[in-house]
Amino acid sequence: MVTDSAASLPVEVVNASGVTVVPMWVAIGGQQYRDGELSLEEVLSRSGEGLSTSGPAPGELADAARRADQGEGVVILTLAHEMSAVYQSARLATGLLEGETPNGKKVAVVDTGTAAGAEGLVVLAASRAAHDGLPLDAVVERAQRAARRVRLLATLPSLDYLARGGRVPGAAAWGARWLGLNPVFEFRKGKVKPLRPARGSRLARQRIIDIWAREIPAERARGAALHVAAMHAVEPAVADELMTEVRRRFQPATAFVGSFSPVMVAHTGPGLAGLAWWWDDPGA
Repeated sequence: MVTDSAASLPVEVVNASGVTVVPMWVAIGGQQYRDGELSLEEVLSRSGEGLSTSGPAPGELADAARRADQGEGVVILTLAHEMSAVYQSARLATGLLEGETPNGKKVAVVDTGTAAGAEGLVVLAASRAAHDGLPLDAVVERAQRAARRVRLLATLPSLDYLARGGRVPGAAAWGARWLGLNPVFEFRKGKVKPLRPARGSRLARQRIIDIWAREIPAERARGAALHVAAMHAVEPAVADELMTEVRRRFQPATAFVGSFSPVMVAHTGPGLAGLAWWWDDPGA
């Protein structure tokens, strides 16, 4: 299993799942750094120097797939293609790999359609399927099912960064700023959808919990399993609070608290906090 660092998986989760993570690239002031070389605090403090991101090259992904392949094939799971060219790089990497042996290496690429903790949850779904001994096609199907169901809701002080990158209308950013509201948005299927904002960061996070909690009665009734990730940007206490609120209402089958990657924060700006989740079928 191979993914990019935009999945924001904590080191302990990566080690436990056996996932190979390929760093994205962050460029500051014309100098390139692998994701993780600089702390998120340093990346944010230097954002005035000019900040951009890019995905790993096809050769980097191909090298990671070679290391991850244990003879049964490899799945490469990527950040939404609308956010980065990493999906296209992964497709090119498969061409490099498939020509290396007479029968070709078995490699599949899955565009998760999302980012951050939501992407991480899709990766973990695929990893569980692989550890269960499922064949490559079934692992891909599990990943695609998780990708269709996963949701990522987040809040931040303003939509200015997202508007600057063309991911939300400039009028939405201006209106939220003028009214003194904390935006709440959903990132799903590669697109940012603004939701009803809230007055203050705490109320915005509570709105996210409320949206998630509305799903509990129906999912509990059908015996679904919850997979959830709480995310923060330099404020772990915020993510811990979100996870505490989740656990108070429902016991998840999979849960982790992690930091948004600089790749995500470069597009949203500082102050980001969010919750990602999906509900699995009973017994799956």
